[in-house]
This record gives sequence, structure tokens and C-alpha cells, in this order.
Amino acid sequence: MTTAPEQPPQGSLGGKTILISGGSRGIGLAIAQRAARDGANVVLIAKTDTPDPRLEGTIHTAAASIEAAGGRVLAFVGDIRSDETISRAVEGAVTAFGGIDVVLNNASVLSLAGTLDVSPKRFDLMQDVNVRGTFMLTRAALPHLLRADNPHILTLSPPLNLDPKWLGAHPAYTLAKYGMTLCALGFAAEFADRGVASNALWPRTTIATAAVANILGGEEMMRRSRHPAIMADAAHAVLTTPGRELTGQTIIDEELLRSRGVRDFSGYAVDPAAELMVDLYVDP
Repeated sequence: MTTAPEQPPQGSLGGKTILISGGSRGIGLAIAQRAARDGANVVLIAKTDTPDPRLEGTIHTAAASIEAAGGRVLAFVGDIRSDETISRAVEGAVTAFGGIDVVLNNASVLSLAGTLDVSPKRFDLMQDVNVRGTFMLTRAALPHLLRADNPHILTLSPPLNLDPKWLGAHPAYTLAKYGMTLCALGFAAEFADRGVASNALWPRTTIATAAVANILGGEEMMRRSRHPAIMADAAHAVLTTPGRELTGQTIIDEELLRSRGVRDFSGYAVDPAAELMVDLYVDP
């Protein structure tokens, strides 16, 4: 039996409005549910309208779980590649909740194919969802973030690790994920004097999500992963920090939580007896 993870001292997201790309499952949903426990408003943009046998949950089940956790939710079925979908979600958030306090760039496409194996269609999809989606969702929300109290942009992307083992492993995916991180750092630099915080957040270990189960390594890697709750707690810690105190950083979940006083991470492990698998772009 696993124990509940130690909770770091944190503020509250009560009454804040969080706009999330993706979020129907996995890390994005865990972050939304954690915010909902504070009484946050959550606006979801996700494609999964009907059940998929390969993936657990839909945007509708996600919305119901967020409401059950204590939050208010608006759910927009749509593609983050669509400017019209983005506009509808931003306008809906402002109309329903009066503004936007946080943008969470969570939507991402994963393909670890090498250069000779990645198809043009898959390459374009990764660039459009990961990079363009991050940029355009943030761009659309920025006028409202600039009017918010303690606004944050949080992008789920890795540190810019230029070790050849990462650069050469799957360049198309690396380009897409590093592009997200460059967006996060660019927003931080551009809006530093206007009080909008922007950071990238990445897990030290693999996280037990559908991507790990279906693409990266199946049940064995799931056993060596942590639950999405660690990323939810780390994101909560970032978003409840005054933005002028934490911006322009590429943050690793465990390092941040350790800095906030967490010492026992066993409760986050799927199998506390298993050796944890270090995530992509993170050196052991």
C-alpha cells in the first residue's frame, strides 16, 4: 500500500481561471483537478469528444471530474491548431469567468521516429500542435493575462538539453518540444516588465500516462513511472508563486518540490519498489 505524498506548503488557486490545451486525461487533467480542489475555474480545449478504446476518458468525463473536485468548468471540443477554436475558448473564458489568469500549454503530439522514418504529415502535426498551438493560445490569451493579478503561462516542455544523445535520438520530436520551451522562455523575456510569468515544467521521471503505456514502454515502464499527481503538485506550486519571483525558468518537478520542503516522494510512485525511469531530456 502506498502512502499519500507529502504536500508542500502552497497558496490557493481559488477563483483563478485556467485555460488549458488538452486536459482530457493524463498530466493536464491532473493539474486541472488539483486547481479545482482550490475552487478554480477551468477552461478545457480538447479533441476527444467520444470514447477511444486506446485512450481513457473524454473531454466530457474530464469536465465532470473537475466539477466533482470543486471547480467550475467550460469544455470546448476542438483542435488547438484551429484559430477559431482558440478564439471561442478565450472569449468563453472571459464571458463566463471575467478574465484569464493562467494559460497551461499542455497539448502535445509525441513521435520518436528518426529523421528518415518520420512522415511529413507527422512532422507537421507535431510542429502545429506543440509549437504553433503553444504560441497561438498564449498570444490569444495575453491581453487578458496582462490585466490579471499574478498571471502565469506554464508550458509542459523540457529543459534545452543539447547533449548529442538527445539531439540525435528523434530530431523532429525534439524540435517540437524545444520549440515549446523556447516559446515559454521568449514570453518570459518579452513580458518580464509587465508582470506576466512564463515557465516550462517537465518531470524528472516518466509519468504514468497513455503515452507511456501505448508508445514508450508499456506496462513495465508504467511500473517504473510516477503518477501525474507529482506534476499537478509542481504546477500548483509554480502557479501560486508570485510571478515576479519565478519566471523564465525550465523547471523539473522533483527539484521544485524539494525546494519547497518535500522530502518523501514514495507516494508518487506507481510501484515504490521499482527503479524509476528518468524521462527524456533529463540527465540521470
